[in-house]
Amino acid sequence: MKNNSIKTLVRENILQLQPYVSFRDNNEFNAPVMLDANESPFGDYNRYPDSTQKRLKSKLAGLKNVVPSQIAIGNGSDELIDLIIKIFCEPKKDAILMMNPSFAMYGFYAAINENKVLKIDLDENFEIVKNDFLKTAEDPSLKIFFLCSPNNPTGNSVADIEFYLQNFNGIVVVDEAYIEFSGQKSSIQLLNQYSNLIVLQTFSKAWGIAGARVGMAYASEEIINLINIVKAPYNVNVLSQELILKTLEDESRLQKNVNRILEEITWLKQQFEGIPCISKVFSTDANFFLIRMENVDSVYAKMLEEEVLTSRRDPAIPGCIRINVGNRAENEKLINLLKGI
Repeated sequence: MKNNSIKTLVRENILQLQPYVSFRDNNEFNAPVMLDANESPFGDYNRYPDSTQKRLKSKLAGLKNVVPSQIAIGNGSDELIDLIIKIFCEPKKDAILMMNPSFAMYGFYAAINENKVLKIDLDENFEIVKNDFLKTAEDPSLKIFFLCSPNNPTGNSVADIEFYLQNFNGIVVVDEAYIEFSGQKSSIQLLNQYSNLIVLQTFSKAWGIAGARVGMAYASEEIINLINIVKAPYNVNVLSQELILKTLEDESRLQKNVNRILEEITWLKQQFEGIPCISKVFSTDANFFLIRMENVDSVYAKMLEEEVLTSRRDPAIPGCIRINVGNRAENEKLINLLKGI
């Protein structure tokens, strides 16, 4: 960040907010009689969850080499994206910046908040042209730059993230939903160097727990305090917190999942070679491929007819379909179908 302190970037009304504080979660008791929150005294899940997610943050802090006060937990990363925009972007005045193409939800939540969405078109290799970035970043309305790395739907990682941290006069959000597949170092290691950095990660991809809807933001204590002020008090339910904590007891699970996906990626790359309807397979650092098809309309229609569900990216990315890496049986069905087209 060039000049601004974080406080100057925050909406004034957010700075005036008084957070909802759960008395129970901010005090220690030995054997309390809980008559404070209008809950039912009956049932296995009759109590509200810990609104501060203490146990989960403590576990994640050890895994990521940060302190718990540098972590915010969200109902998926989507909630955190929404909250970040609400904190820093004044409706009808401020703007966000994102790559094009990239994850559509950045623009979606900005539009809900009545913020402009500026986009940097990526080059033919789906990389940012730095001069284009520097020119666009001069817009004084910009408050947040969303960098998805590896990028969805293109699959490639963003090079030289520090360049954007140093040359953007606002908040840089590095969305690392697919980082575990890439072999790239997480930008979490840069938190102590850059006060304008927020790193998003998730349990939905490599951990294989999309149904729990749990995402994390890693940032300075100042930014995390702002997220905690704005978020709903009980935004992550008891069942999800317990499931994630139980999953984290087996620290080998993540690498096992990643290794299986990487094996399937290697197998699929070999199988894609020579399939007539495929004109290009783009390199990937994620758990999906972006593939350019000959006659994309008929290929997509045939896959849909056979109930092989993929994500069509044409016409935004001409001729392209994004295909998630499945298990071997699913991947074999995909390959056999493509070979027959």
